[in-house]
Amino acid sequence: MDRLVDLAQMLRSKNSGPFLITLDVFFSEEETYRRVFESGVITASNICRLYHLKESELCGIYFFDAALGIKITYHRSVSSGSCGDSDVYGAQQHAPLMELLIP
Repeated sequence: MDRLVDLAQMLRSKNSGPFLITLDVFFSEEETYRRVFESGVITASNICRLYHLKESELCGIYFFDAALGIKITYHRSVSSGSCGDSDVYGAQQHAPLMELLIP
């Protein structure tokens, strides 16, 4: 098994407006992208577990074959820049994905 961070060319997070976070995972090789896709590890239940989300807070998981990428979008618990926000840009939210194990 390999950690997702070791397989991905780029793993990042960012705001998708003030109320959403988007996680992006890109791969440099189709074989690696297919391995992750076919592993079945990136699922709604696993993302919700990693990010302590209710399923209703997860907007979607999108696999883009042409870009060799995965996009995961979920609702922020606190809107960007509001009182209590600890990551105004949403740039540190990809960390839980890094240790996800891929068979």
